[in-house]
Formats: sequence, C-alpha cells, structure tokens
Amino acid sequence: MVVLGINAYHGDASACLIRDGKLLYAIAEERLNREKHCAGFPVEAIRFCLDRAGITINEVDHIATGRNPNANLHRKVLRVLRQFPGISVLKDRLAYASKIRNLRDDILHHFPEAEGQLKAQLHHVEHHRAHLASAFFVSPFEEAACLSVDGFGDFVSTMLGAGSGTDLRVLEKVEYPHSLGIYYTAVSQYIGFPKYGDEGKVMGLAPYGEPRYLEQFRDIVRLIPNGLFELNLDYFTHHTHGVDMTWESGSPTMGRIYSDKFNETFGPARKPEEPLTQHHHDLAASLQVRLEEALAHLCRRLHQLVPNRNLAYAGGVALNCTFNGMIRKETPFEEVYIQPAAGDDGTAIGSAFYALHMDAKQPRSFVMRHAYTGGEWSPAELEAALKSRNLEYEVLSTEEMAERAAGLIAGGAVLGWYQGGMEFGPRALGHRSIVVDPRRGDMKDILNARIKHREPFRPFAPSVLAERVGDFFEQDYPSPFMLMAYKVKEEKQSVIPAVTHVDGTGRLQTVEREVSPIYWGLIKAFERQTGVPVVLNTSFNENEPIVFRPEEAINCFLKTRMDALALGNFLVVRNEG
Repeated sequence: MVVLGINAYHGDASACLIRDGKLLYAIAEERLNREKHCAGFPVEAIRFCLDRAGITINEVDHIATGRNPNANLHRKVLRVLRQFPGISVLKDRLAYASKIRNLRDDILHHFPEAEGQLKAQLHHVEHHRAHLASAFFVSPFEEAACLSVDGFGDFVSTMLGAGSGTDLRVLEKVEYPHSLGIYYTAVSQYIGFPKYGDEGKVMGLAPYGEPRYLEQFRDIVRLIPNGLFELNLDYFTHHTHGVDMTWESGSPTMGRIYSDKFNETFGPARKPEEPLTQHHHDLAASLQVRLEEALAHLCRRLHQLVPNRNLAYAGGVALNCTFNGMIRKETPFEEVYIQPAAGDDGTAIGSAFYALHMDAKQPRSFVMRHAYTGGEWSPAELEAALKSRNLEYEVLSTEEMAERAAGLIAGGAVLGWYQGGMEFGPRALGHRSIVVDPRRGDMKDILNARIKHREPFRPFAPSVLAERVGDFFEQDYPSPFMLMAYKVKEEKQSVIPAVTHVDGTGRLQTVEREVSPIYWGLIKAFERQTGVPVVLNTSFNENEPIVFRPEEAINCFLKTRMDALALGNFLVVRNEG
C-alpha cells in the first residue's frame, strides 16, 4: 500500500511517501524551489518523493492532506454570522476552502498523466488530528497522551487527545479565536519581528531579559481552571479583522495581528530596523515565561485526562525548545516524543499515517528514529558536481574523513558537512550542517561575520555524543532532533562557550552511533583529538533554505568564507591552517 501525504496552501508546504507502512521520503517544498517556508501546492516535493520511490502518481493508493474545510463547520458559520469579518476576508476564506476541497483537480493539473487513471482515495484530515498523528503514530509509544498546539488550523488552535495502538481519540480542544501560537506571533510582531518564522528568533532573545511584564502577560493569556486557556482579545485583531495572509505560493506573509492595546500598555511598537533595548528583551522574556506557564497548565490537564507517562507532542509551538526541555521537570510526563518536523510541514506525515491507521486500518510498523528522509546522492554524482566547478579534492575513507575533518575543526576551520540523506524539518542534524569548534568563545562572531549574518543574540547549537550527554548537560534525556534546551553544567560552560547561551542552556542534538554513524564518527574523532565530545552545528545555508543538492552545497561553500567542504567522502580544503 502506497500513501502520499501533503501539506498544501500553507506555510512550509511539503510531501511524504509511505510504502507498506514505512516512511520512505519526506521533504519540504522550500528545499527544492529555494523559497523559504514556501506555501502553495508542493508539486516539486511530490515529484521528488514519487521519482525517488520509482513509482507514478497512478500507483498511489491513498492521498492525504492535513486540512479539512468541513471540520468544525458549524462553529465557523456561527462565528461569521456573529462577527462578519468583511467581504474581502470572507472571499479569501471561501477561496482557500475551495482549493482544499478540490485537491484532486490540482493533482490532475500538475500530474496530467493521471487523467482517468488516478485511483487514489483522498483523505482530508482535520489539521490538529494530523499534528497529533504526526507525533503519536511514528513514536515508539504503544499508548500516549497527545498534544498539538499551534496558530490555527481548521478553526482549532490546540487539541488534547489519547493514542492507543492504531487509535487516536480527541478529548478536548481550544477553538478560534484563542491561540497560543497567535499570542506568540502577535508579540513577536510587536517587538519588531514580523516575518513568518521569526518566533524562533524571539525565543532566542528571551534569555537576555527579565519577565518584568509577567503580570500584564498573565492578563493577555488567561488560564482557565479546567486546564485550558483564553486570550484577552483586547490585545488582538485577528478575531475582528481576520488575518491578512498569503498562502498561494512563495514565502508566506502575515499581516499585523496585535491591537493598539499593546501600544497603550507597553509603549510604541518597535520597527524592525530600530535597535533592541532592555525593554524589548524584557517583553520577550515575559512572553516566553507566560507561554511556558500556559503549556505546563495544558500538560497537567492532559495528564488528568490521560494518566500516562508518555507524551506525543506536535504543532508549531512544539518547536519551542526552551519549554520542551522543561517538560520532564515541570509536568507529570516522563517520556516525550516530538518528531523533527513538528510544525506544519509535519502534517504531511501526520495526515498520511492517519489515513493509513485510522482510515485504512493498517497496523503500525514504523518508528521515526531519524530525520534523514530527503534522499541522498551517489559518490559519482557528488564527484561530478565537484568536477563541474573545477575544484580540487581528496578522496578519503569514512574513517579518514572523520579524523581529517575533526582535525580541521580543532584547528579553527569552518567546515561544510554534507552527508547522506537531507533532514526533514527546520533543523540541520549533521547531514546538511556547518560544523565548528565549540571551545572557541569567538566562534559565534566568526560564523556570523563570515557566513550566517544572523542577529548576535541568536544562539548556536551543540551536537553531542548520546553516551556523553550527562557529562556536559544537567539532563541526559535524548534530544535527537534538536528540539530541547538543557542547562549546560556550570563547570562545562567555559569548555564549550560557543554553544552555551546567555542563560547557560544549549539547544542540543544527541547523536547516536546507530542512527547517524558518519556524524557520530566525526564527533568521536573530535573527542579523541580534543577530549570534548561536542561540536557546534548550524545549518548549511546563507540566508536561504538549507542546501539540498550537492551543487547548492558547493555554491554556498564558494560564495562564503568557509574553509573546507566534506561532500560525502570528497574533501575540499580552501584554507588549511
């Protein structure tokens, strides 16, 4: 049985392919068309998955998408009747719903060879059910409490559920207009970070401040005794004016959703080009602490409903690694699974597995232990890409590459590391990474000056051997997808200053030998040479989506001031020593 899952007409459009219960490929459209957070219909991602699997669209049995315009329809109609949002917003919503409903037409348009032969059954999976499925059905848990939190999808922002075997039940939900995702986006906009995806920057800014405005933020997000929450809507505009969004194609945009009440309470909003002050740091800190309080409140409620030690968690808010690192300490849950594409790109996986298990009634047989679902290139293809640019290179064995690359890093080199299949989700996890020495306190500045050009307050992440996590961090629970932040042990903060954030934490990736043997080998070689089982890992890109094809890795290497490039077993050294 072949299942195609897609996330379409939303940010981070994506596709995945499942065959006989196993996830073969999953990829975001942005990695192929090079438009960050690309929305629209993921035609290139679908073609990539089909081509790599060697099948045609006519051989697909089920096609699933993480949107269902009919979900919560009565609530939507009542909302429109009660508070008419304006004809232009209403027309946009109807047009969007029509596109989702007519998914088959788009498939036939982009895949004309399917005309008259498309046998696939279509599944429209409610957005948050897809999120829940994306976490639970690929987790190692036979039973778990399930949580999804994001902006909005199908009129819902938060869903609490229970998973057991191939069954997924919804227990409670928070509906429009109340949303923790909207809350975080609105405040991020107010602080001067208006772009789609900027919320992660504000999370990195928060440790520079103190939660001086926490009482005001507790009024903005109000916790309800039953375990849920509501927004003080005086601070927002989405419920009265709608949300001005572009989801048709290209990088998505979102209009202002905070009201003038923010200006009245906290002073004028910051323009993106204006300097950040302590006031803005404190706003970010207050925003983050209130989010953590609300999420812990939700987790406690969920555990009351599902008194299980396991939590399967997804949604865009599940990318908040600061809270994720607190779950086991601050909530009743002892085991946590968050798949690597917890945001909307992951609904491609969720809708596909939902169709497989809930609709087609197939048994579970897959656990997502790694994110390397983007396909890989053969040595011949890698070498051809290098030759096309007339680059000199050495050919090394895997063991030689690890030792040589580790030596370069230990000597201060900036290394582009391109190996195996590309990661699915927003994090580079050692297959499309730039890797440097975490022991150098100046390495953040070097990376920003030479390659990344990021805001100076944003941290860089450590990759650490899984078996050595407890030696450097206060928690040793696995974090394979770089979705949890832990405190670096006080005595180790001076050892790895480049990956220790201002609050003493690191957003770490734990690397297991059996899951990522080549990357593990690099870090192990670095440990042999330096005594430190940690490297600094940042995404292989420069103001663009993470590199996908070998040609893009070479282009990024050449146009930046990287010192070396490891492309499979081929090593290019530009500035040795």
